Amino acid sequence: MAIRYDRPVSSAARSSRLIGAFSLVLALAVMIAHRFGGLVTPYLVLLLIVAAGCALLAAMLAAIGLRSLWMTGAEGGLAALAALIYAAFPLALGAYATERYLTLPDIYDVSTDTVSAPDWLSYPYFDQIWLKRKVQVTPEDREKQLAAYPELTGRRYEGALDRVLEAVRKVAKMSGMTISESSGDTEPGRDPEDRPVKSPQPDDAVADAPDAIPVPTPRPYDDDVAKLIRGVNGVTLQGTTRTLILGLRFDFIIRLREEAETTFVDIRVASRYGQHDLGFSAEIAGDYLKALDAELLGIAGG
Repeated sequence: MAIRYDRPVSSAARSSRLIGAFSLVLALAVMIAHRFGGLVTPYLVLLLIVAAGCALLAAMLAAIGLRSLWMTGAEGGLAALAALIYAAFPLALGAYATERYLTLPDIYDVSTDTVSAPDWLSYPYFDQIWLKRKVQVTPEDREKQLAAYPELTGRRYEGALDRVLEAVRKVAKMSGMTISESSGDTEPGRDPEDRPVKSPQPDDAVADAPDAIPVPTPRPYDDDVAKLIRGVNGVTLQGTTRTLILGLRFDFIIRLREEAETTFVDIRVASRYGQHDLGFSAEIAGDYLKALDAELLGIAGG
């Protein structure tokens, strides 16, 4: 008579596979809903935390199942392996966010001009739900930015404002940044190449008056009147952008100021929710400035 041995079954391994699959499906579903649907960021963060927690639980149960397989030969090795595969993505996403949260400063707003940051044309306020943050950016926040991102500085280009403005808009469009408001430009909503061209006058035509009368600006002086005049000779652009994978929304403002024979460009980027932007604001600003440098290669100054 043949003797048949029944192998024990690891309940932990089987449970780990189900929980791991749930964590992966949950993470992917909420990311798609946030990127392409109407799920707001605070709920995205909350559900991703839940998914990472489930993935961690699945990994722990899988470890118990593998131990049972090693010690007693219990069934469940394939289930435990599948659980680890399912849990890998939510765990990696959670570990990435945690590492950034612990190593980067808890700020949500960065600016290349930390002393006099560009003012928002329309203050970007949204219901924070459970991701609360400070309403105002403090000097301490700017000091944290300088310590963490010392390379994030404005750019000076040797060129007229209109030339730099054209490049600023072009790079913004190439970077997926949408400009929604502007100040200081005669036709803010249109690209320079789309503006109507005036019909040329006949050679024998004589204009009654020049189209534009230049106004002298006392640039060597630094009094209040000179600052006011210089402030008119500038452009401010405000808009929104999103990260590629998660689709996190950020607001930005770009300020161009004409100074003598140069144009100075500053950028300010802020996340919409929470006190901590996980470093994405600085990345967006830095990547944009690098692309702008490449577009205006050869005329960038210090």
